[in-house]
Amino acid sequence: MKPRSLAVHLSGALLSLLAGVAFANDKPPAKPATPTPPKAATLSDEVIKVGVLTDFSGVYSDLSGQGSLIAAQLAVDEATGGTGKLLGKKVELVSADHQNKADIAASKARTWFDVEKVDAIFDLTNSATALAVQELGKEKGKVVIVTGAGSTALTGKSCSPTGIHWMYDTYSLATGTGAALLKEGGDSWYFLTADYAFGHALESDTSAVIKAQGGKVLGTSRHPLNTNDFSSYLLKAQASGAKILGLANAGGDLINSVKQAKEFGLVDSGQRLAGLLVFITDIHSLGLETTQGMYLTEGFYWDLDDKSRAWSKSFFERAKKQPTMTHAGVYSSLYNYLKAIEATGTDDAGTVIKHLRTLTINDPVIRNGKLREDGRLVHDMYLLQVKKPSESKKPWDYYSVKQTIPGEQAVKSLALSECPLIKK
Repeated sequence: MKPRSLAVHLSGALLSLLAGVAFANDKPPAKPATPTPPKAATLSDEVIKVGVLTDFSGVYSDLSGQGSLIAAQLAVDEATGGTGKLLGKKVELVSADHQNKADIAASKARTWFDVEKVDAIFDLTNSATALAVQELGKEKGKVVIVTGAGSTALTGKSCSPTGIHWMYDTYSLATGTGAALLKEGGDSWYFLTADYAFGHALESDTSAVIKAQGGKVLGTSRHPLNTNDFSSYLLKAQASGAKILGLANAGGDLINSVKQAKEFGLVDSGQRLAGLLVFITDIHSLGLETTQGMYLTEGFYWDLDDKSRAWSKSFFERAKKQPTMTHAGVYSSLYNYLKAIEATGTDDAGTVIKHLRTLTINDPVIRNGKLREDGRLVHDMYLLQVKKPSESKKPWDYYSVKQTIPGEQAVKSLALSECPLIKK
Protein backbone atom coordinates (compact mmCIF):
# COMPACT_ATOMS: atom_id res chain seq x y z
CA MET A 1 0.00 0.00 0.00
CA LYS A 2 1.26 3.47 -0.90
CA PRO A 3 2.06 5.89 1.98
CA ARG A 4 -0.71 8.34 1.02
CA SER A 5 -3.23 5.55 0.70
CA LEU A 6 -2.25 4.24 4.15
CA ALA A 7 -2.73 7.71 5.65
CA VAL A 8 -6.13 8.06 4.05
CA HIS A 9 -7.08 4.62 5.30
CA LEU A 10 -5.96 5.35 8.89
CA SER A 11 -7.67 8.73 8.78
CA GLY A 12 -10.92 7.10 7.70
CA ALA A 13 -10.65 4.46 10.41
CA LEU A 14 -10.02 7.12 13.05
CA LEU A 15 -13.03 9.12 11.93
CA SER A 16 -15.18 6.01 12.07
CA LEU A 17 -13.96 5.26 15.59
CA LEU A 18 -14.65 8.82 16.74
CA ALA A 19 -18.08 8.72 15.15
CA GLY A 20 -18.81 5.46 17.01
CA VAL A 21 -17.79 7.03 20.31
CA ALA A 22 -19.93 10.07 19.61
CA PHE A 23 -22.92 7.88 18.74
CA ALA A 24 -22.46 5.83 21.93
CA ASN A 25 -22.52 9.02 24.02
CA ASP A 26 -25.48 10.53 22.20
CA LYS A 27 -27.86 7.66 21.41
CA PRO A 28 -30.95 8.41 19.34
CA PRO A 29 -34.33 7.85 21.08
CA ALA A 30 -35.00 4.15 21.55
CA LYS A 31 -37.87 2.63 19.67
CA PRO A 32 -40.89 1.83 21.85
CA ALA A 33 -40.67 -1.67 23.29
CA THR A 34 -42.99 -4.20 21.73
CA PRO A 35 -45.73 -4.98 24.26
CA THR A 36 -45.46 -8.42 25.79
CA PRO A 37 -48.40 -10.43 24.47
CA PRO A 38 -50.81 -11.70 27.13
CA LYS A 39 -50.16 -15.20 28.37
CA ALA A 40 -51.94 -17.72 26.21
CA ALA A 41 -54.88 -19.42 27.86
CA THR A 42 -54.10 -22.90 29.13
CA LEU A 43 -57.51 -24.40 29.73
CA SER A 44 -57.93 -28.10 30.41
CA ASP A 45 -60.17 -28.56 27.35
CA GLU A 46 -62.15 -26.52 24.85
CA VAL A 47 -64.87 -25.45 27.27
CA ILE A 48 -65.15 -23.95 30.76
CA LYS A 49 -67.76 -26.16 32.40
CA VAL A 50 -69.37 -25.35 35.75
CA GLY A 51 -72.07 -27.19 37.67
CA VAL A 52 -74.79 -26.20 40.15
CA LEU A 53 -75.50 -29.17 42.41
CA THR A 54 -78.45 -28.30 44.63
CA ASP A 55 -81.87 -29.25 45.99
CA PHE A 56 -84.42 -28.88 43.20
CA SER A 57 -87.23 -30.92 44.76
CA GLY A 58 -86.86 -31.18 48.53
CA VAL A 59 -87.01 -29.26 51.76
CA TYR A 60 -84.40 -26.68 50.68
CA SER A 61 -85.57 -26.13 47.11
CA ASP A 62 -87.15 -22.73 47.81
CA LEU A 63 -83.98 -21.24 49.30
CA SER A 64 -81.74 -22.78 46.62
CA GLY A 65 -83.05 -24.89 43.72
CA GLN A 66 -84.12 -23.07 40.58
CA GLY A 67 -83.09 -19.74 42.08
CA SER A 68 -79.50 -20.95 42.36
CA LEU A 69 -79.51 -21.88 38.68
CA ILE A 70 -80.89 -18.44 37.76
CA ALA A 71 -78.19 -16.78 39.87
CA ALA A 72 -75.51 -18.89 38.18
CA GLN A 73 -76.74 -17.88 34.74
CA LEU A 74 -76.63 -14.21 35.76
CA ALA A 75 -73.00 -14.72 36.81
CA VAL A 76 -72.10 -16.34 33.48
CA ASP A 77 -73.86 -13.60 31.52
CA GLU A 78 -72.08 -10.84 33.40
CA ALA A 79 -68.62 -12.44 33.50
CA THR A 80 -68.70 -13.10 29.75
CA GLY A 81 -70.27 -9.78 28.79
CA GLY A 82 -73.29 -11.63 27.43
CA THR A 83 -71.23 -13.60 24.89
CA GLY A 84 -71.20 -16.88 26.78
CA LYS A 85 -67.46 -17.09 26.14
CA LEU A 86 -64.36 -16.46 28.19
CA LEU A 87 -60.82 -16.45 26.72
CA GLY A 88 -62.44 -17.44 23.45
CA LYS A 89 -63.95 -20.60 24.98
CA LYS A 90 -67.58 -21.42 25.67
CA VAL A 91 -68.76 -21.31 29.28
CA GLU A 92 -71.21 -24.17 29.81
CA LEU A 93 -73.52 -24.38 32.84
CA VAL A 94 -74.96 -27.72 33.98
CA SER A 95 -77.13 -28.59 36.98
CA ALA A 96 -78.48 -31.54 38.95
CA ASP A 97 -80.62 -32.38 41.98
CA HIS A 98 -78.68 -34.02 44.82
CA GLN A 99 -81.95 -34.83 46.67
CA ASN A 100 -80.20 -33.96 49.94
CA LYS A 101 -78.38 -37.31 49.86
CA ALA A 102 -74.61 -37.44 50.17
CA ASP A 103 -74.25 -40.60 48.06
CA ILE A 104 -76.27 -39.14 45.18
CA ALA A 105 -74.31 -35.87 45.38
CA ALA A 106 -70.97 -37.70 45.33
CA SER A 107 -72.02 -39.96 42.45
CA LYS A 108 -73.16 -37.02 40.31
CA ALA A 109 -70.01 -35.03 41.14
CA ARG A 110 -67.80 -37.99 40.19
CA THR A 111 -69.55 -38.29 36.83
CA TRP A 112 -69.24 -34.56 36.26
CA PHE A 113 -65.52 -34.54 37.08
CA ASP A 114 -64.49 -37.77 35.36
CA VAL A 115 -66.79 -38.02 32.36
CA GLU A 116 -68.29 -34.60 31.65
CA LYS A 117 -65.11 -32.63 32.48
CA VAL A 118 -66.80 -30.18 34.85
CA ASP A 119 -64.20 -27.75 36.25
CA ALA A 120 -66.02 -26.55 39.38
CA ILE A 121 -69.17 -27.24 41.40
CA PHE A 122 -71.29 -24.63 43.23
CA ASP A 123 -74.07 -24.33 45.84
CA LEU A 124 -74.35 -27.72 47.61
CA THR A 125 -77.21 -26.92 49.94
CA ASN A 126 -77.08 -29.44 52.82
CA SER A 127 -73.86 -30.01 54.74
CA ALA A 128 -73.69 -33.77 54.19
CA THR A 129 -73.71 -33.32 50.41
CA ALA A 130 -71.22 -30.45 50.64
CA LEU A 131 -68.75 -32.44 52.73
CA ALA A 132 -68.97 -35.44 50.39
CA VAL A 133 -68.44 -33.41 47.23
CA GLN A 134 -65.69 -31.26 48.73
CA GLU A 135 -63.75 -34.42 49.64
CA LEU A 136 -64.15 -35.67 46.07
CA GLY A 137 -63.00 -32.31 44.70
CA LYS A 138 -59.90 -32.62 46.89
CA GLU A 139 -59.20 -36.06 45.43
CA LYS A 140 -59.71 -34.90 41.85
CA GLY A 141 -58.03 -31.50 42.17
CA LYS A 142 -61.28 -29.69 41.30
CA VAL A 143 -62.77 -26.49 42.71
CA VAL A 144 -65.80 -26.88 44.99
CA ILE A 145 -67.43 -23.66 46.26
CA VAL A 146 -70.13 -24.11 48.90
CA THR A 147 -72.78 -21.40 49.36
CA GLY A 148 -75.81 -23.33 50.63
CA ALA A 149 -74.39 -25.40 53.50
CA GLY A 150 -73.31 -24.24 56.94
CA SER A 151 -71.11 -26.80 58.70
CA THR A 152 -67.85 -25.34 60.02
CA ALA A 153 -66.22 -28.72 59.30
CA LEU A 154 -65.93 -27.57 55.68
CA THR A 155 -63.11 -25.25 56.70
CA GLY A 156 -62.24 -27.14 59.87
CA LYS A 157 -61.18 -30.76 60.14
CA SER A 158 -62.53 -31.54 56.63
CA CYS A 159 -60.98 -28.52 54.86
CA SER A 160 -59.64 -28.90 51.35
CA PRO A 161 -57.00 -27.04 49.30
CA THR A 162 -59.57 -26.83 46.47
CA GLY A 163 -62.63 -26.14 48.64
CA ILE A 164 -64.11 -22.73 49.47
CA HIS A 165 -66.89 -21.91 51.94
CA TRP A 166 -68.29 -18.69 50.50
CA MET A 167 -71.38 -17.38 52.23
CA TYR A 168 -71.98 -18.30 55.89
CA ASP A 169 -71.33 -20.99 58.46
CA THR A 170 -72.83 -22.09 61.75
CA TYR A 171 -70.27 -20.10 63.74
CA SER A 172 -71.30 -16.82 62.06
CA LEU A 173 -74.98 -17.57 62.67
CA ALA A 174 -74.35 -18.35 66.35
CA THR A 175 -72.27 -15.27 67.03
CA GLY A 176 -74.90 -13.04 65.43
CA THR A 177 -78.31 -14.36 66.49
CA GLY A 178 -77.28 -16.16 69.67
CA ALA A 179 -75.37 -13.20 71.07
CA ALA A 180 -78.19 -10.75 70.25
CA LEU A 181 -80.81 -12.76 72.14
CA LEU A 182 -78.52 -13.22 75.13
CA LYS A 183 -78.16 -9.44 75.38
CA GLU A 184 -81.96 -9.22 75.57
CA GLY A 185 -82.12 -11.63 78.51
CA GLY A 186 -82.50 -14.90 76.62
CA ASP A 187 -80.17 -16.83 78.90
CA SER A 188 -81.86 -20.26 78.90
CA TRP A 189 -82.25 -22.29 75.70
CA TYR A 190 -83.81 -25.48 74.37
CA PHE A 191 -82.77 -26.67 70.89
CA LEU A 192 -84.84 -28.21 68.14
CA THR A 193 -82.13 -29.59 65.88
CA ALA A 194 -82.00 -31.18 62.43
CA ASP A 195 -80.29 -34.51 63.01
CA TYR A 196 -77.35 -34.29 60.61
CA ALA A 197 -74.04 -32.43 60.25
CA PHE A 198 -75.46 -28.93 59.78
CA GLY A 199 -77.91 -29.09 62.69
CA HIS A 200 -75.34 -30.57 65.05
CA ALA A 201 -72.79 -27.88 64.15
CA LEU A 202 -75.32 -25.06 64.54
CA GLU A 203 -76.44 -26.35 67.93
CA SER A 204 -72.84 -26.82 69.07
CA ASP A 205 -71.65 -23.37 67.97
CA THR A 206 -74.67 -21.59 69.45
CA SER A 207 -74.36 -23.54 72.71
CA ALA A 208 -70.74 -22.42 73.00
CA VAL A 209 -71.79 -18.77 72.63
CA ILE A 210 -74.57 -19.20 75.21
CA LYS A 211 -72.34 -20.87 77.81
CA ALA A 212 -69.46 -18.43 77.26
CA GLN A 213 -71.81 -15.58 78.18
CA GLY A 214 -73.26 -17.25 81.25
CA GLY A 215 -76.38 -18.78 79.69
CA LYS A 216 -77.68 -22.35 80.03
CA VAL A 217 -78.81 -25.03 77.58
CA LEU A 218 -81.71 -26.95 79.17
CA GLY A 219 -82.15 -29.63 76.54
CA THR A 220 -82.27 -30.71 72.91
CA SER A 221 -84.67 -32.58 70.63
CA ARG A 222 -83.27 -33.84 67.32
CA HIS A 223 -85.50 -34.53 64.36
CA PRO A 224 -84.96 -36.22 60.96
CA LEU A 225 -84.65 -34.10 57.83
CA ASN A 226 -88.01 -33.18 56.27
CA THR A 227 -90.14 -33.77 59.37
CA ASN A 228 -93.85 -32.99 59.20
CA ASP A 229 -94.92 -33.49 62.83
CA PHE A 230 -92.96 -31.56 65.48
CA SER A 231 -95.56 -31.93 68.27
CA SER A 232 -93.59 -34.24 70.58
CA TYR A 233 -90.44 -32.12 70.27
CA LEU A 234 -92.30 -28.88 70.92
CA LEU A 235 -94.03 -30.24 74.01
CA LYS A 236 -90.62 -31.15 75.47
CA ALA A 237 -89.32 -27.68 74.66
CA GLN A 238 -92.35 -26.09 76.32
CA ALA A 239 -91.98 -28.27 79.43
CA SER A 240 -88.30 -27.30 79.77
CA GLY A 241 -89.21 -23.75 80.75
CA ALA A 242 -86.45 -22.36 78.53
CA LYS A 243 -86.81 -18.71 77.54
CA ILE A 244 -85.57 -19.38 73.99
CA LEU A 245 -86.38 -22.21 71.60
CA GLY A 246 -83.40 -22.35 69.26
CA LEU A 247 -84.35 -23.73 65.85
CA ALA A 248 -81.22 -25.38 64.49
CA ASN A 249 -82.88 -26.38 61.24
CA ALA A 250 -83.72 -24.71 57.93
CA GLY A 251 -86.00 -24.50 54.92
CA GLY A 252 -89.22 -26.50 55.11
CA ASP A 253 -88.28 -27.88 58.53
CA LEU A 254 -87.92 -24.38 59.94
CA ILE A 255 -91.21 -23.26 58.41
CA ASN A 256 -93.11 -26.26 59.79
CA SER A 257 -91.58 -25.97 63.27
CA VAL A 258 -92.41 -22.24 63.49
CA LYS A 259 -96.01 -22.80 62.35
CA GLN A 260 -96.54 -25.63 64.83
CA ALA A 261 -94.86 -23.75 67.68
CA LYS A 262 -97.40 -20.99 67.18
CA GLU A 263 -100.27 -23.52 67.04
CA PHE A 264 -99.10 -25.09 70.32
CA GLY A 265 -99.01 -21.68 71.98
CA LEU A 266 -95.28 -21.56 72.73
CA VAL A 267 -94.97 -17.93 71.71
CA ASP A 268 -98.17 -16.91 73.51
CA SER A 269 -96.83 -18.51 76.69
CA GLY A 270 -93.74 -16.30 76.54
CA GLN A 271 -91.21 -18.59 74.91
CA ARG A 272 -89.25 -16.85 72.12
CA LEU A 273 -88.28 -18.52 68.88
CA ALA A 274 -84.74 -18.10 67.58
CA GLY A 275 -84.43 -19.03 63.93
CA LEU A 276 -80.72 -19.77 63.70
CA LEU A 277 -80.75 -20.15 59.91
CA VAL A 278 -83.58 -18.18 58.36
CA PHE A 279 -83.90 -17.21 54.71
CA ILE A 280 -86.06 -14.46 53.26
CA THR A 281 -88.18 -17.07 51.47
CA ASP A 282 -89.03 -18.52 54.91
CA ILE A 283 -90.26 -15.12 56.10
CA HIS A 284 -92.23 -14.71 52.88
CA SER A 285 -93.89 -18.08 53.42
CA LEU A 286 -94.65 -17.58 57.12
CA GLY A 287 -95.64 -13.90 56.93
CA LEU A 288 -94.67 -10.96 59.11
CA GLU A 289 -97.53 -11.54 61.53
CA THR A 290 -95.95 -14.85 62.55
CA THR A 291 -92.29 -13.88 62.39
CA GLN A 292 -92.25 -10.22 63.54
CA GLY A 293 -89.47 -9.43 65.99
CA MET A 294 -87.42 -12.52 65.10
CA TYR A 295 -83.66 -12.01 64.91
CA LEU A 296 -81.58 -13.68 62.23
CA THR A 297 -78.09 -13.42 60.76
CA GLU A 298 -77.41 -13.31 57.02
CA GLY A 299 -74.56 -12.60 54.64
CA PHE A 300 -76.83 -10.78 52.18
CA TYR A 301 -80.05 -8.78 52.11
CA TRP A 302 -81.53 -7.62 48.83
CA ASP A 303 -82.47 -4.17 50.20
CA LEU A 304 -79.12 -3.44 51.87
CA ASP A 305 -77.90 -0.73 49.47
CA ASP A 306 -77.99 0.42 45.85
CA LYS A 307 -75.65 -2.34 44.64
CA SER A 308 -77.65 -5.14 46.25
CA ARG A 309 -80.93 -3.67 45.01
CA ALA A 310 -79.70 -3.36 41.41
CA TRP A 311 -78.52 -6.97 41.27
CA SER A 312 -81.64 -8.24 43.04
CA LYS A 313 -83.80 -6.47 40.47
CA SER A 314 -82.12 -8.51 37.71
CA PHE A 315 -82.69 -11.68 39.72
CA PHE A 316 -86.33 -10.81 40.47
CA GLU A 317 -87.08 -10.25 36.79
CA ARG A 318 -86.20 -13.89 36.12
CA ALA A 319 -87.17 -15.61 39.40
CA LYS A 320 -90.21 -13.52 40.39
CA LYS A 321 -88.97 -13.46 43.98
CA GLN A 322 -86.16 -11.81 45.89
CA PRO A 323 -82.91 -13.77 46.21
CA THR A 324 -81.91 -15.66 49.32
CA MET A 325 -78.42 -15.60 50.78
CA THR A 326 -77.75 -18.88 48.94
CA HIS A 327 -78.86 -17.52 45.56
CA ALA A 328 -76.72 -14.42 46.03
CA GLY A 329 -73.75 -16.55 47.06
CA VAL A 330 -73.98 -18.70 43.94
CA TYR A 331 -73.86 -15.57 41.78
CA SER A 332 -70.96 -14.00 43.67
CA SER A 333 -68.82 -17.15 43.88
CA LEU A 334 -69.30 -18.16 40.23
CA TYR A 335 -68.74 -14.64 38.92
CA ASN A 336 -65.48 -14.25 40.84
CA TYR A 337 -64.37 -17.76 39.86
CA LEU A 338 -64.85 -16.98 36.16
CA LYS A 339 -63.06 -13.63 36.44
CA ALA A 340 -60.16 -15.42 38.15
CA ILE A 341 -59.92 -17.79 35.17
CA GLU A 342 -59.91 -14.79 32.86
CA ALA A 343 -57.19 -13.07 34.90
CA THR A 344 -54.90 -16.10 35.15
CA GLY A 345 -55.57 -17.64 31.74
CA THR A 346 -56.15 -21.08 33.23
CA ASP A 347 -58.80 -23.22 34.91
CA ASP A 348 -56.19 -25.00 37.04
CA ALA A 349 -57.77 -25.23 40.50
CA GLY A 350 -54.67 -24.26 42.48
CA THR A 351 -53.89 -21.26 40.30
CA VAL A 352 -57.47 -19.97 40.37
CA ILE A 353 -57.75 -20.26 44.16
CA LYS A 354 -54.33 -18.66 44.64
CA HIS A 355 -55.52 -15.68 42.58
CA LEU A 356 -58.78 -15.43 44.53
CA ARG A 357 -56.73 -15.14 47.73
CA THR A 358 -55.06 -12.00 46.38
CA LEU A 359 -58.38 -10.17 46.00
CA THR A 360 -60.55 -8.06 48.26
CA ILE A 361 -64.02 -8.93 47.04
CA ASN A 362 -66.62 -6.17 46.91
CA ASP A 363 -69.48 -6.99 44.57
CA PRO A 364 -73.29 -6.68 44.77
CA VAL A 365 -73.30 -9.50 47.35
CA ILE A 366 -70.04 -9.58 49.33
CA ARG A 367 -68.51 -6.72 51.30
CA ASN A 368 -64.84 -6.75 52.31
CA GLY A 369 -64.29 -10.37 51.29
CA LYS A 370 -60.89 -12.03 51.85
CA LEU A 371 -60.24 -15.72 51.20
CA ARG A 372 -58.29 -17.46 53.97
CA GLU A 373 -55.99 -20.45 53.54
CA ASP A 374 -58.52 -22.73 55.25
CA GLY A 375 -60.99 -21.98 52.45
CA ARG A 376 -63.28 -19.63 54.40
CA LEU A 377 -64.28 -16.40 52.66
CA VAL A 378 -64.26 -13.84 55.47
CA HIS A 379 -66.74 -11.00 54.87
CA ASP A 380 -69.25 -8.77 56.64
CA MET A 381 -72.42 -10.37 58.01
CA TYR A 382 -75.64 -8.69 59.15
CA LEU A 383 -77.79 -9.03 62.24
CA LEU A 384 -81.36 -8.49 61.06
CA GLN A 385 -84.73 -8.24 62.78
CA VAL A 386 -88.05 -9.05 61.11
CA LYS A 387 -90.31 -6.00 60.85
CA LYS A 388 -93.82 -5.68 62.17
CA PRO A 389 -96.47 -5.74 59.40
CA SER A 390 -97.06 -2.02 59.98
CA GLU A 391 -93.37 -1.25 59.37
CA SER A 392 -93.17 -2.94 55.95
CA LYS A 393 -93.55 -0.34 53.21
CA LYS A 394 -93.18 -2.41 50.03
CA PRO A 395 -93.15 -6.04 48.86
CA TRP A 396 -90.34 -8.09 50.45
CA ASP A 397 -89.52 -5.21 52.83
CA TYR A 398 -89.05 -7.60 55.73
CA TYR A 399 -85.91 -6.68 57.68
CA SER A 400 -84.36 -3.93 59.74
CA VAL A 401 -80.56 -4.07 59.74
CA LYS A 402 -79.59 -3.95 63.42
CA GLN A 403 -75.85 -4.44 63.09
CA THR A 404 -73.09 -5.00 60.55
CA ILE A 405 -70.81 -7.72 61.93
CA PRO A 406 -67.25 -7.31 60.59
CA GLY A 407 -65.93 -10.44 58.94
CA GLU A 408 -63.16 -11.06 61.47
CA GLN A 409 -65.78 -11.18 64.24
CA ALA A 410 -68.15 -13.38 62.26
CA VAL A 411 -65.75 -16.30 61.67
CA LYS A 412 -63.81 -18.62 63.91
CA SER A 413 -60.23 -17.53 64.48
CA LEU A 414 -57.52 -19.43 62.64
CA ALA A 415 -55.89 -19.96 66.02
CA LEU A 416 -58.83 -22.24 66.87
CA SER A 417 -58.96 -23.95 63.49
CA GLU A 418 -58.81 -27.72 63.12
CA CYS A 419 -57.93 -27.39 59.42
CA PRO A 420 -54.75 -29.41 58.69
CA LEU A 421 -53.78 -26.86 56.03
CA ILE A 422 -53.12 -24.23 58.71
CA LYS A 423 -49.56 -24.12 60.01
CA LYS A 424 -49.40 -23.40 63.72
